[in-house]
This record gives sequence, structure tokens and C-alpha cells, in this order.
Amino acid sequence: MKVLIAGGGIGGLTTALFLHKAGIEVEIFERAESIRELGVGINMLPHAVKELTGLGLLSDLDAQGIRTHELIYANRFGQVIWRELRGMEAGYDYPQISIHRGKLLSLIYKAVVVRLGREAVHTACRVTGFTQSHGGVTVQICGHDGASSSVSGDVLVGADGLHSAVRSQLYPEEGSPVWSGIMLWRGCTLWPAWRNGRTMAIAGGNVAKFVFYPIATVPGRDDLRLTNWAVMAKTGDSGARPLRAEDWSRPGVLAEVLPFVRDRFHLDFVDPAAIIPATGNFYEYPNCDREPLQRWSFGLVTLLGDAAHPMYPVGSNGASQAILDARSLSDHLSSAASAEEALAGYDAERRPKTSEIVLANRQGGPEGVIDMVEARAPEGFEDIDDVASHDEREAVVRGYARLAGFANTRR
Repeated sequence: MKVLIAGGGIGGLTTALFLHKAGIEVEIFERAESIRELGVGINMLPHAVKELTGLGLLSDLDAQGIRTHELIYANRFGQVIWRELRGMEAGYDYPQISIHRGKLLSLIYKAVVVRLGREAVHTACRVTGFTQSHGGVTVQICGHDGASSSVSGDVLVGADGLHSAVRSQLYPEEGSPVWSGIMLWRGCTLWPAWRNGRTMAIAGGNVAKFVFYPIATVPGRDDLRLTNWAVMAKTGDSGARPLRAEDWSRPGVLAEVLPFVRDRFHLDFVDPAAIIPATGNFYEYPNCDREPLQRWSFGLVTLLGDAAHPMYPVGSNGASQAILDARSLSDHLSSAASAEEALAGYDAERRPKTSEIVLANRQGGPEGVIDMVEARAPEGFEDIDDVASHDEREAVVRGYARLAGFANTRR
């Protein structure tokens, strides 16, 4: 069997590693001219780290990232709403790892090159369409010079992101992504270590949220961390078109983000209005997703990752779910009687789960706990239990963990 993968991001490259491990031939087609270390911070949840560990990547993850020790949810005054240990400190068999997205992509790509060979990854090759028959799939490719070509295989996996060409051919009437009306700004910079240097915080509420967590150590400097920050704030109406198109590498504008944090947040671990200007280059991205689909797999073609289930970036779940997709797809292709049966089984296993997460993220995911508290106590509180009981707060946070598949059954 030969599998063609459209997209050389985290989902596509991880899929290639799993398929190679299963003895399946793979070719990857990535539209960018090279696999580059772009982006800022990302969190890999224990169930995704488990899968990457199975691919022999844990030591690389540890070398490039940080094992998150604790997560704190707080209001805009820094008053604690919920706190919990994370990863192995919380009793999981695998850690939660915070890491630079570019470093994560790079280490997965390097593993692909070592194991599959550099010739398995074709850059500057954009998948523009496909045809399929009982004998296989033929994929149309557009090169960087505009020249067209085609390649054939047994299966096509569309892992080509939010604006997937594979998905658009399967659903030609779908239209543009759905914007929530919320803009996301994020960046990373060297910043003094907070607490043990492995603590993550999410503060604020309905008006604006501020996210803060370390993603790498600094050699020779225990007092510093490469630190990721993010601001999420409502700037438009849900369902409208954002002012600027979705682009992960679009530079953010300081004058647009500062009004959402200046004089609003009073946190003891960082002043958002200080860390943002200190960052230099940072990025903006409109919070977009798509409606969950009724079907991913059509014969010998299927979808994976953001092409299948783009979701709002809450709950540290987007890339983790793509990695779970990759493992599931590999398992089905390895064991089913036919490729069509394998893709149908993968669809039946993964699509309902991720559809629920997409919808839950629209309601704030686990971060809904700070929305709830801000709505009830916008100017702070003396005792959090007077605002929301422990059981009520736990239901929001732990309920999402169960939904997303990383609940700690040992609690």
C-alpha cells in the first residue's frame, strides 16, 4: 500500500511516522517551500505525548520543551479559580509538554527524514485536486513554478489544514471558515521564571483572556524561560468575516492588542501590558473553525487534523487530536481487509469524538470556568466557593478532560 498525504504539518508528518512504523509506504506533499520552525507555543497533552513516545520522540520533546507541572485558572485580578497538577505530577503515565510549535514540527520532520528518507517529503508542492477509482487515487500537484503534475497511490489523506484543498473538493459548497468574533494574539519572549518555571496560567474571562506559560529553558539561566503568551478578545460578531484573512504568520499590531490588557489585568506574575511590547514580533489569528462534518472518508480519500476538525484554540487540544487521528488511521490501515474499510473505520472512531470537542470549544472548553466566575463576580471575590462551588468548577474542567480523552482515571 502507498499512502499520499497532502500537508506536511504536525498531523501529516506524524501520520507518516505511524504509517512507516506499520510498514506502509508514504509520500508527503507540502505547499510551503520548506518545513520551517514557525509559530509560538503549544501544549501537548498526555494522551498525545503517549503516542509520540511510542514513536521514540520523548527524549527530543524533553530536550526542546518543558514538562508542565501545574495549571492555574484565575480571574483578571489573579485570584485563583481552579488549580491542578498536570502530567505525571497529576498521576498520568506521560507528561504534558509545553513546547515551541516550530521546534515540535522540526523534531517530527527530522524523524521523518531519518526514517523515510528526505525524498518522501515534497515541498513547494500544492495538492489541487484528486480523482479516484477502484484501483487507487491520482492526485494533482502544482509546483512552485506553476507546473502541474500528478502522482498515484492507494489512499489520499487530506492533512492540509483549515483551507484544505482535499476537503473543498469533498465539500465544494462549504464556503469559508466560521469566525467566532474573537481575535487571538500570541508571541513568545525571554521572561523571568515564575514559581518553579513549569507553571501555566490562564486568567481573565468573557471580555479578554490572558495565557502565560514557559516553553523552553535557557542554558545557564535558571531564572529565565522562553515564555509563551496569548490574548483572546472579542473584536467582532460571531459568524462575520474577520478584517484580515486567516494566516498563522500574520504579524500582530501592538495598538490593537494593548487596549484589551492595559489597566484590565492585575496579575502578580506578569503585567500583560509589559510582556507584549517586550516581545518584538508577535502574531494575530482570528478564532476560526468549521462546522463538524457528517463524513470524512469517501472511498480511498479521508481527512485528518485541521482539515477534518479545525477547532478554537482552547483546552490545548488541536495538535493533540491530530496526533490521535494519525495513530487511529495507521491502526485501521494496518488491520482492515481493505483501504475503504480502514478509512470508514477510522472515520467512525475519530469523527464523533472530535465533533464533540469542536462544539465544546465554542463554549470555552475548560476555560469556561473563568467565564462563569467573571460573569458572576466581575470585580473579584473574597471566597471562590461563594461564587461557584468546587463541584461546579470541577464539572467544567474535568468534564472537558473526559470529553477530550485525557481524563485521569486514577483520581
